[in-house]
Amino acid sequence: MSSATGFESARSPAPRRVPRVPRVRREASASPHSTCTMRQFCEPPELSPADLARVDSVVFATRSVHRGETLYCAGDDFHSIYTVRAGCFKTVITHRDGREQVTGFHLPGETLGLDGICTDRHGCEAVALEDSIVCIVPYALLELLCREVKAMQHHVHRLLSAEIVRESGLMLMLGTMSAEQRVAAFLLNLSTRFEARGYSAAEFNLRMTREEMGSYLGLKLETVSRMLSKFQKEGLIDTHGRQVRIADREALARV
Repeated sequence: MSSATGFESARSPAPRRVPRVPRVRREASASPHSTCTMRQFCEPPELSPADLARVDSVVFATRSVHRGETLYCAGDDFHSIYTVRAGCFKTVITHRDGREQVTGFHLPGETLGLDGICTDRHGCEAVALEDSIVCIVPYALLELLCREVKAMQHHVHRLLSAEIVRESGLMLMLGTMSAEQRVAAFLLNLSTRFEARGYSAAEFNLRMTREEMGSYLGLKLETVSRMLSKFQKEGLIDTHGRQVRIADREALARV
């Protein structure tokens, strides 16, 4: 499963929607895949030298997305998937009554936009939680690479499988865990993902608000705040501004 306490209690600023124009026209710059610091997360490790040369020959466009701006909206035509090179995103589904449901948080090295493969339209909205950069991978080009490079096809299959596992894990968490367990599991999950990217597993910054955490975890803002305060009083975590430090990982895991 694939680029975040000053947990702000106020609602995040409304996303600044960008014009729905073909994504290829909004690509700010391009760079060879071989220069990307996140390449280890988006290419299969078992590439042969020839296959590696083929993948490295591809020049992918990149795009900067400012905090609060949408990368794509629900209903947009699907053309590309995106790998987060820097920053952090949330994915959101808006209900008919206007309520927003956060469905995921995406860190550097993780993939966005896979939801569009099913219907050729995106089913959710991706919003930058901080100034971010994404690598744009046109799906037609990805399909071509998958035909030419068998290991790349297997890698895409793993990405899709990981998305299924993530969704199943979320459903299990919402259906069986208490509020205390959900918040603990969320912090431990972030810790593991940061560690996999070479960052500290014990100390990291959160980019989402408590309200956004609650939306993702199926909890009210007040409940999330109460659980975090409880963990801090028990010595499981320590918070300073936007920074969270896991003081006792084993005890947090036992929750």
